[in-house]
This record gives sequence, structure tokens and C-alpha cells, in this order.
Amino acid sequence: MISVEDALARCLALAQVLPPETVPLAQGAGRWMAVPATARRDQPPFPASAMDGYAVAGDPAVGDSFLVVGEAGAGHAFAGTIGPGEAARIFTGAPVPEGATRVVIQEDVRREGDRITLTGADGGANIRPRGQDFRAGDSLAPRLLRPNDLALLAAMNVAQVTVTRRPVVALVATGDELVMPGEEPGPDQIIASNGFALKAMIEAEGGLARMLPIARDTEAELETVLGLAEGADLIVTIGGASVGDHDLVGRAAGFAADFWKVAMRPGKPLMAGRLNGVPMLGLPGNPVSAIVCGHLFLLPMVRAMLGRPDAAPVPREARLTVDLPANGPRAHYMRARLAAGPAISPFDRQDSALLSILGQADALLIRPVDAPPCRAGDTVPYLPL
Repeated sequence: MISVEDALARCLALAQVLPPETVPLAQGAGRWMAVPATARRDQPPFPASAMDGYAVAGDPAVGDSFLVVGEAGAGHAFAGTIGPGEAARIFTGAPVPEGATRVVIQEDVRREGDRITLTGADGGANIRPRGQDFRAGDSLAPRLLRPNDLALLAAMNVAQVTVTRRPVVALVATGDELVMPGEEPGPDQIIASNGFALKAMIEAEGGLARMLPIARDTEAELETVLGLAEGADLIVTIGGASVGDHDLVGRAAGFAADFWKVAMRPGKPLMAGRLNGVPMLGLPGNPVSAIVCGHLFLLPMVRAMLGRPDAAPVPREARLTVDLPANGPRAHYMRARLAAGPAISPFDRQDSALLSILGQADALLIRPVDAPPCRAGDTVPYLPL
């Protein structure tokens, strides 16, 4: 068996960054921007009014009177120049006319016909200078594009973004015991569930998941289904990675193993390598084992293929609420619940077949190899789910 850290390093070494592609900005949400984007203009592109009011010159005082000589609105600049004793009606976002040095807010003005008189002063210029937000040539670094980033890129006049191609992940569940949801299982069969969680996890991380038909427990059937994975960037098998007579994944034609078995629970019978040159990850069949290994190894591989520098999971820390005994020779990823503080409480039942417990968990409490006993109040590492 190898350590979790060694297994993760080997998985990441299998996952090469995919080539970039250019997409319209409207299709950029949730994509990894592969190269910096550069602003093509200043924002704002001119001194702009920050308030509704009147643009005036100089340093006006309460009681001063001005002749209104024009109007400036958003998208409609005043073409003239503001001189002493003159004002232009102006609205938020409009270009400040030449000669104006401040915008007097409309609440501090009394207007009578074409003249205004200042009745108060808020003390501010109320002008947003050109380039206050960003300047032409400023860049946005590679990142996972959020809605806020799309707004910024649009304001930068960037119509297309260069993103990493989404990794295509083929999911292959194996085993005679499996049927799909909605089918009628036989007396000795169960419903295939792991693939649905893994598909959702992959796609939330920016990949594209293809759920292939269930591969039955014959070499010919497994070879046929694996053949349907052609064109995928990563092949993920679920089950069939242990040592039983029907565990055939490790013997698949064209599979070159990099490692098999990891010193962890749940998830010991994990394997990885290449199938005909394509990275392949063999997950355990137990539901909790498959999903935990998905968080620890599969999602990091997806992130690495996207070119993200934060591919590996980063543990956080929380205060333990109960005593825990010493751990053994395998790292233990315990399903747990978080509370304010943060505080963390592992569930009493940790069987790797209990999806109901996993459904209640929002964290994996990490017990390292040969960790000593822990007391309530100790700080322990965890991974959020």
C-alpha cells in the first residue's frame, strides 16, 4: 500500500493540462480562464458624475447662483464648456462637462426656471475620475470565472475568453449486481448510485461527465464498455478494483497500472494508471469509498487538467467535540458534521456502505496514519464536503 499523499501525487502526474479554446464571454461562467485578459479601455472612460445634480466650476458656496446652460445624461454628453456662474444639469454616469470641477447634488439645490441656488453643500466633488476602476492594459489573472468576473471582463470590452477545454470524464460502473435507478432489481441486485454523485461532482468542478452503460462481470463485457470511452480525457471505473474473482478492472487489456491499494479508509482498493495511454482511475465499489476517493483523487485530477494551481485538497482545522481513540496504519477519513466555531463531530457509524450518513455529513475529519488519541477540544484537520 502507498500513502494518500503518494497516491495523490501519482494521480496528478497522470493528469496533464488540456489545451485552451476561445469561447464567447457569455459562455465563460464556471470555466477556467487559461491566460490573462487585458482591458481594452479605461473604466470609467471619462470623468463621470457619481450623483444626480448640477455640474459647476470653481468652489461654490451656499447662496451662490448659477445659470443652467445645458444637460448631460448617461450616453448623452454636454458638448459645451462650463464657465464661471454656469451649471449643467447632470445625471449619474454622465460625462462631466469640460470646465466643471464638481457636481452639486440635487438635494442641495433650489431651481427657479433656468437658475439654481445652492442651499447646502455635501463637501464632495461627486466625480468619478477616468480610470478609477481600471485602466486600459490592466489584466485579470487566470481564474475560475464567476459571474462577477464576467461583468468585469465585459466592462473591459473583452468579448471572448481563452479557457481550458473541459476534461471529458467517462464513468464506468461495473458489476452483475447493479441495475440503473427506475429498473426492477433482482433479489440479489442493488441500484447503481455512485456514478450520479461522481457525475455531479465532476461537472460542478468544470468537467464533462459521460455515464457509460454498466459493465457486467466478464472480460468481454468490460472491454466493450471501456471501448465506448474513446475520446475521453479520463476514464473512471467504479468497482472491480479489488482482489475477487470478478474484479476484472486491473486485468483489462491495455491497462498499465501505476499503483494499487492506498493506506486509507474508506477507499483502500484504489488503483490508477493508463488505459491505452489515457489516464484511468479505478475507484472502489462501496458508495462512500467511491465518493470519498472522488473528493480526494478524482476532483484533483479534473482541476489539474484544467490547469488550476489549487488542484490538491487543502485541509482546514476545527475543534473536536468528542474524544477519539488512536488511529491505525491507514489514514481515516471520517464522515462528520460541522458547527459554528468551527467545531466538528464525527458520526458514530462509519461503515463505507452507509450513504445515509454521507448524506448528512458536510466534512471529512482526517485521522492521519498512527495518530495518537484525541480529546474533545483538540484541533483536528478536515476537508469540507
